[in-house]
Amino acid sequence: MARFDDTLDELCTPDMVNHALAASAAPGLEGSRNFLRKAQRGKHPARWIESHIVASGDYVVHFGVREQEWPGGPFRGYDFPRGTFTRETAFAYRLENGRIAERWAIRDDLAMVQQLGGRPITPTPK
Repeated sequence: MARFDDTLDELCTPDMVNHALAASAAPGLEGSRNFLRKAQRGKHPARWIESHIVASGDYVVHFGVREQEWPGGPFRGYDFPRGTFTRETAFAYRLENGRIAERWAIRDDLAMVQQLGGRPITPTPK
């Protein structure tokens, strides 16, 4: 875990804002660290199949198609079986002095739902 903790400290400003985190997540670097721990990329990898990077001034956008392994379980109101899917993804960054100060993510979650065959989670009656 220390590996990505150190990398985040090197790449990001201490007050980095990660706009891609859930509203309930801890803000900034701590929320990003928690997300990375939970995602367990070592066990559930993601890789770029098609990748493009565009930069202008203090902004960088990395976009393309990613293939990812899903470990199975709930996501956005669906219960997914374990499986692999591809989806279009874009990450945008605003830099300050060469370090990430803000981050955004856009993903085609509908493609994930369709490919993994997710079923809506039915609320338990009260």
